[in-house]
Amino acid sequence: MDFLYDIIRHSAQNLVQTGVLPDSFKFAFVINSLLCALIIGPMLGAIGTVVVAKRMAFFSNAIGHSALTGIAIGIMLGEPVNSPYISLFSFAILFAIFLNFSKNRSGMSHDTLIGVFLSASLAIGASLMMFATKDINIHILDGYMFGSILTASNSDINLLLAVAVLAVAAGIYGFNRIIMSGLSPALAQVRGVAILVYDYVFVILIALITVASVKIVGTILVEALLIIPAAAARNITRSLKSFVVLSVVFATISAVTGIVVPMEFKIPIPSGGAIIICATIIFILTLLVKIVRRN
Repeated sequence: MDFLYDIIRHSAQNLVQTGVLPDSFKFAFVINSLLCALIIGPMLGAIGTVVVAKRMAFFSNAIGHSALTGIAIGIMLGEPVNSPYISLFSFAILFAIFLNFSKNRSGMSHDTLIGVFLSASLAIGASLMMFATKDINIHILDGYMFGSILTASNSDINLLLAVAVLAVAAGIYGFNRIIMSGLSPALAQVRGVAILVYDYVFVILIALITVASVKIVGTILVEALLIIPAAAARNITRSLKSFVVLSVVFATISAVTGIVVPMEFKIPIPSGGAIIICATIIFILTLLVKIVRRN
């Protein structure tokens, strides 16, 4: 895959020389970040429709924040600071499974239980981070919290592609079943859908996608890119197909614009913040359209 990325970067540099693209596109890290955005946007936009439909926004928020603990554990165990993926993925998946298990078995209200897990993961992550960063520059971790286009590498793109392929495969096979089990569990059960199995498949998928997107969007804001484009699409759509398509379009536009605009206009804000600001602007515009339609 590295050869393919080199071809893309070389093509971009040629377009810069001919004046088709701005000068900033001659840098390899810019092309890397845009490739990541073009993978993250459709992936988060599509899965976000299911998160919104199943009313799991708070759940995805908890999983996103749990990544901080996974990063700290990875650094403490000696993994590379820029890619502690083994601990990051392992902890996020275990956290998602245990949270979903507790949600299904405890009988507590979902928002209360998720609030407990969210608070605990943040507290543990912050505490462990104090130990993990005593021998390194703590500002390196800013990229994980708020996103950084400077740290995107070929291995990060490969990771995103692998998760995207897995998400597409899961979506092709089980998207309708996951949606049905969330919107109408009784109907899904009558039709023989293994509701519990698809429930766990979906939360694991959220964990994988969230963790894979951390470097670009950040642990603090990654769940926002899951929710906001889907919420914006829901404001102006009336069918499931248009809901998914528009959510993917909005998320992709937000991801690309959030990377390109601060870079071109030299705005000193992290990529994660810029991406979510763009998504929020789109949401506000669609909300206005919805209000106008109602009136």
